[in-house]
Amino acid sequence: MKNRSTKWLAGKIALLMIFIFVSDLNAFAATLDTIGVTLLRAVTTNVDGGGITVAQPEASLDSPGAFTIWEVNPASVDRPASIFTYASSNGTASVFPNSLGSDSSHADGVGGQLYGIPNGIATNVTHVDSLEANFFITDYVGDDSYPAIGDPIVNQSYTFGPLSVSDQQQIDSQYDNYSVENQTLFISAADNYGTNYSNSTNVCAPGTAYNCISVGAYDVTFQNAIGPTSDNGRCKPDITAPGDYTSDTTPEISGAAALLMQAALRGDGGADTNSADDPRTIKALLLNGAVKTADWTNSTSAPLDFRYGAGVLNVFNSYEQLVGDKNNFTASTTVTTGGAHPPNSATTSAIGVLNGWDFNTNTSGNSFISPFDSVNHYYFNVTNNLGNTQFTATLVWERHFNANYAITPEPINNLNLFLYNAANSNLVNCSTSLVDNVEHIYMTNLPAGRYDLQVWKAGGLNIVSAAEPYALAWEFAPLPTLTITNSGTNVALTWSVYPAGFLVESETNLLSSAWSTNNLAAPIFTNGLNNLPLNATNAARFFRLRAPNF
Repeated sequence: MKNRSTKWLAGKIALLMIFIFVSDLNAFAATLDTIGVTLLRAVTTNVDGGGITVAQPEASLDSPGAFTIWEVNPASVDRPASIFTYASSNGTASVFPNSLGSDSSHADGVGGQLYGIPNGIATNVTHVDSLEANFFITDYVGDDSYPAIGDPIVNQSYTFGPLSVSDQQQIDSQYDNYSVENQTLFISAADNYGTNYSNSTNVCAPGTAYNCISVGAYDVTFQNAIGPTSDNGRCKPDITAPGDYTSDTTPEISGAAALLMQAALRGDGGADTNSADDPRTIKALLLNGAVKTADWTNSTSAPLDFRYGAGVLNVFNSYEQLVGDKNNFTASTTVTTGGAHPPNSATTSAIGVLNGWDFNTNTSGNSFISPFDSVNHYYFNVTNNLGNTQFTATLVWERHFNANYAITPEPINNLNLFLYNAANSNLVNCSTSLVDNVEHIYMTNLPAGRYDLQVWKAGGLNIVSAAEPYALAWEFAPLPTLTITNSGTNVALTWSVYPAGFLVESETNLLSSAWSTNNLAAPIFTNGLNNLPLNATNAARFFRLRAPNF
């Protein structure tokens, strides 16, 4: 057995576990529109989390050390009691109420958003493990003498609060080891700065682990802990969602992950369901489908925004990229370590899917005599002549089991993402962080042309391993344009549903700064288009699409 420092973890958890209350679930219904769930339900059949199991460890709401108020009440989330199992250091139970603990309003709120009826996201998950958090972390994450929990998604709507760098690194290592061993996707709160429970401006563990999806809150950004991580400046959170606190937003991401996993396993992403369902693929798709806020920014060395991560969740966008299917790289080349790696003009083939994904492996050389870097090339012919293509690409790989900060400069292999103009070999954009295990490129107004999207892996003596499995998601999508047409005696506005995140605004004066969505109904989805009927009047009126929808 590989020991994960159970006693060390147990002492830290008792002191530093925190919780945040969840906002009113009645107000959550509108969020389903914002994050793409409503649209996804309109274009798919029964993508509701069916067949997926989730774990929901909860920090207890009672006095420190008591650990009794942590359970989900099935009646509060309107789900059958038969789908719940309860576990703590006092044992297990399959009924509610039970002698292990009692109902937690926080657990009910989180569960209501994740899988509850009527306003949950994954309303048909097969099973929920309701766990006392200290027990889960010390006995499952911290020590593998227990068998793995068995759930592919673990929602953690709590944090440890501020820690020393060494303590944070220790916890990151425990979580990353568990995720690699058990193919588990931890979806963890980034922390809430400015609340009564934490005064840390930085993202806190377990939302600092390399292999997790770290979740921030969008609506009240001053309460959202902001990256980078305090240990080595990594970009966290990975993504945000609408909500006042990360206890609101973490179950939104977990629910979206359950929808994508279900869709992947039933073949919506192609026949290779193992690749489609891999935690790295799900993470890459969720980040790549996120909608950018007006003030979102990144750099080549910091691939994600320190406040919003990849942006605000939109699971419809992620699903549309999933159904583009797995597409293999077009060519693979090697270059001397540190050498140039331009496109190969002799390669004429191209990937026919402009919105899709891949799960593959890149292998570089660590020979002392002839080390080499390796490049997997994805060639695309982008034929949109309007010059307004939105391009997004996300590369995700894992920190390996027991990768140690003291062994290599960083405990991950170094992979980068490059976009070249294949016609003239000019570098268009790149993401080249030395510390993150996510690379991300986002551009608007990409001209038509032939492009080489490269997944590059460093070779040399300091690499963690020669071979590195990775997930890659991409989008080359024309930005929607607004069209007005006659509809009987009235008119209608139409625009494409993908990519989602755009909103129609109106005004009676083009020079006005008061464009508004007031008095405009929600659009109707028809044949891949948003359709917004309008009453024809004699008054002058102007309309525009605003992006993003925040």
